[in-house]
Parts: sequence; C-alpha cells; structure tokens
Amino acid sequence: MFVLKNVKFKEILDIDYLEIPDDKITLIIGQSGSGKSTLLKLLNILISPDDGEIFYNKKNLNDVDVIRHRREVLMLPQNPTIFNGSILDNFKLAFNYQGKKIPWEEEISKELLNLNLDKSLSEDATKLSGGEKQKLQAARGLLLKPKVILLDEPTSALDRENEDEVIEKIIENANKNNIKLIMVTHSNYLQEKYCDNIIRLSNGRVVK
Repeated sequence: MFVLKNVKFKEILDIDYLEIPDDKITLIIGQSGSGKSTLLKLLNILISPDDGEIFYNKKNLNDVDVIRHRREVLMLPQNPTIFNGSILDNFKLAFNYQGKKIPWEEEISKELLNLNLDKSLSEDATKLSGGEKQKLQAARGLLLKPKVILLDEPTSALDRENEDEVIEKIIENANKNNIKLIMVTHSNYLQEKYCDNIIRLSNGRVVK
C-alpha cells in the first residue's frame, strides 16, 4: 500500500526503507518525539519529505492530486477537528467537503451509538468532552468510508475500558467496509490484541 524510500524530514524522520501492507492493521509505536505523528502526516500529504520518495499503491505522492488523496487516505488527528454547530452539522460539513452524499440521520445516530456516544444530533458538538469528540470524529470518519484511515492516538482521551471497546468497534466497522487502518497509539494492550503489523520508531528511524 505505502512504500517509503530514503525519506527524511527535518531532524525528525530518517527512514531508509519502509513498506506498509494493505492486508494488515498497522500500528506505529515509539516514544514521544520519535516521529510517529510526522509519519502519518507524510502519508496524508499534510507535509512533504525533504528528501526521498513515498509511494501509495505504486504512485509517487508527488504525482497525485492532494485533495483526492486526502479523501481516500483520511487522517483522524489526536485533537479532533470539530466544527462550530451541532453534531449533525459536523457530519454535513465533512460530507460536503468530501463531495459525498450525507447519510440518513438514523445511520449517523446508529454509528454514534455503536461507539458509545448517546447524544442528540442537535447537541452542540463544541461542548462535548474530549473523549466524546474523539468518538464523534471516529464515527464521522468511518461513515465517510475512505480506503485508508490514519488514526493518531484515536482514544487518548478515553479510559482503558472505553478505549478497548471503541477500538474494537472501529476495527469491526473498518473490516466490514474494507477500510485499511494505520494507527499510532501508546496502548500495549492494543498492540497485543489487534495489530498484525507493528512499526517501531526510535529517534526518527525504524527499528526492530
């Protein structure tokens, strides 16, 4: 799916070669400052490498349409992007931006409940707690049904019990809709239970 060759970014990343397959759930781990979030941003073309090449399905990211790529490879940041307005407004704005048909309200409510967010769609999204905003972002991303979702600490604001349950639901939904997942997390539990492919970063380099 992704192949990185001789990729360097500032003093943060220095990757000789890295391949991320499309048939496994990939987890990126490492200490704070090891380059995990930077790697996700490179895959989403939020930033570009200073040197080297990144390929997505054999296409150089320098040659792809950035907007189209970001719609296909969706990034969910640790601090969710929440728009002013209601929960429903947040879905409408995201789907309009993606150029996709807005789901029925019943479908939105069902996905939110699936992630343990029992809220009225008319509620002010900006007043949700940090964990609730992460759930909203996850539900929104899953309903958009991109080909790949990049998750940067998707459950960092949740307690252990909620974290495990929400991740299970995300993986279940992603598998059902053939969405590939690449995830950054500090959770050792998630590493052991869910992930097929683990990339370890240390000081910006891939280590075994």
